[in-house]
Order: sequence, then structure tokens, then C-alpha cells
Amino acid sequence: MKFFIDTAAVDDIREMVETGLLDGVTTNPSLIAKSGRDFIEVISEICDIVEGPVSAEVAATDAVEMIAEGRKLSAIADNVAVKLPLTMDGLKACRTLSDDGTSVNVTLCFSAAQAILAAKAGATFISPFVGRLDDIGQDGMHLIEDIRVIYDNYEEFGGTQILVASIRSPGHVIEAAKLGADVCTVPPSVIHQLVKHPLTDKGLAAFLADWEKTGQSILGDS
Repeated sequence: MKFFIDTAAVDDIREMVETGLLDGVTTNPSLIAKSGRDFIEVISEICDIVEGPVSAEVAATDAVEMIAEGRKLSAIADNVAVKLPLTMDGLKACRTLSDDGTSVNVTLCFSAAQAILAAKAGATFISPFVGRLDDIGQDGMHLIEDIRVIYDNYEEFGGTQILVASIRSPGHVIEAAKLGADVCTVPPSVIHQLVKHPLTDKGLAAFLADWEKTGQSILGDS
């Protein structure tokens, strides 16, 4: 499973790149707004840091403007994935941009029916929002299971990767992996939760205490 970080905070992205775990980045207008920086400048900087796909979302709502904005965004760098909303106009723009050879992330997916349409429109990624479904009492991970089954039934849907979005907890990441999702995009806070375990901390503390008693240094005096 590929591992994306869901943020526009450059410092957080650099930290993840240093781990060697990062496969890509997703952003959205809300995340860019939090950065307080110029949209194009932020996307360009992130693309310089990350080799994998960097999702940059259009602001338009009609197909013609979405296509124009998408082409401008894709010109920023080769690894830009143009992010489009799952509306009829978004699907029209997806088809055109995909035919241009542009990577497209169709976002705000909340049903298997929508995911079918995105794959038919040539989306590179489909982004089901599991956390937001959980928020309204539905099972977000059940949607991932449905999409996985449907996509696996049809060879022509093989080009669309399931990108699990709106991740709220490590449990979402684990379930997505068990269900065979292609990508999880995870906020920095959840990434740090994935690393932590009290038994790891306890074990490390014990090892360090025992090592200190030896009075030794692996590096010696150097």
C-alpha cells in the first residue's frame, strides 16, 4: 500500500521524506488556506521535495474552467495530480484531462456508484472519504470494501487506484491495508500515532537504562 501525507505544511512533508516512507502528498483548498501562503508557490515547493504524486485541487465548479485550471496546475510539475470534485462537471473534466495524459485524483467520493463513474471517466485515483462517512453514522471502511470488489471485477477499472482519504485514526489505516486499498493519505497527527506504542517506549527505556549501567559508548571517544 502506498503512503501519502495529507497536508500542505512543508516542514511536515520534509520530515516524512526523510523517513523514506512517503509515496506522495494530497492537499486541498482548506489545507492550503491554513498555510497562509500562495497556492501555486506551495504546490511547486512540495513537488520539488516529493518525487511521487502531489494532488492539487481546482477551485472551479464548471467543466470548462476546471479543465483550464487543471492544465495550469499540471504545468507546475510532472508529478502534479489534478484534484477534481466528484460532480458531473468534475467527471467531464476528468475525462478530458486524463485523455491529455494528466494524472487526476477524483475527490469527495461517498458511494460505490460514484467510484464506478470516476473509474469510467479515467481517474488515476478515487478518494473515498471514510472519516466523514463515519461522522454521519455510516461505515466508511465498508465503502472501501465495496469499491475494491467492484474494481477487481473489471480489468478496465485497473487503472484507477483506491486512495483512502479522511483518515481519522491508525485503525483506518490498518483496515484499509487489510481491504487491499492502493493508497492511504494520512494527516501528520495520525502518522505519529502509527509510530507510537507504550510497550515500545517501555522497552526502549529499559534497554537504555541497562546500557547506561555498562558505562560503554559504541562510538567511543570519537
